[in-house]
Amino acid sequence: MRNPVGINMKKDEIIVRISEGAEYKEIIECLNKKIPALKKLYKTEKTPIFVMGKVLKNKEINEIKEIIQSNIDVEVNFDSPKVLGLHGIKRTFEKEINNSETMFHRGSLRSGQKIEFEGSLVILGDVNAGAEVIAGENIVILGVLRGLAHAGAKGNKKAIIASNLIESPQIRISNVVKEIEKEELEQNYRCAFIDDNNEIIME
Repeated sequence: MRNPVGINMKKDEIIVRISEGAEYKEIIECLNKKIPALKKLYKTEKTPIFVMGKVLKNKEINEIKEIIQSNIDVEVNFDSPKVLGLHGIKRTFEKEINNSETMFHRGSLRSGQKIEFEGSLVILGDVNAGAEVIAGENIVILGVLRGLAHAGAKGNKKAIIASNLIESPQIRISNVVKEIEKEELEQNYRCAFIDDNNEIIME
């Protein structure tokens, strides 16, 4: 099973990633086991801790914050959404995206289901493994992407794929394909786009 709690160092903060599929009991057990390693890190480190990943209830946020701060004198911030799905696509709005005709699909897609649309697609649910969504423009999924998503299918390299969580082994934008390794899936990526080097970047 995926590690319920991962710790990554960045230049200006330390990221604590909580797996979307983890049970709260598992999260607390894993966090308590990792506190000694965090304490060692904070003998020299003073940067704030940023907790992201799984959507947490206010009570859970407070408990996790208390566990960390009772052991380490550090600022703890949370990136836990208050609105379904929109949290996962917030970075999308920072990018320049062309307007296009948009189709909304209500509900999740099961294995074997396929939706194609010439404009942008918004899925109000999950895209499960074995399902396909293909759009001439952008794809936005307010649930989890586990199936195939192909944005910019007619050649638009400015198209994006945004999801509350990307767990798909492969995504496509225009004619660029990205195979996603298991290790990458643990990073809780939510957005994909093509950069200036014609490569798909995930954030």
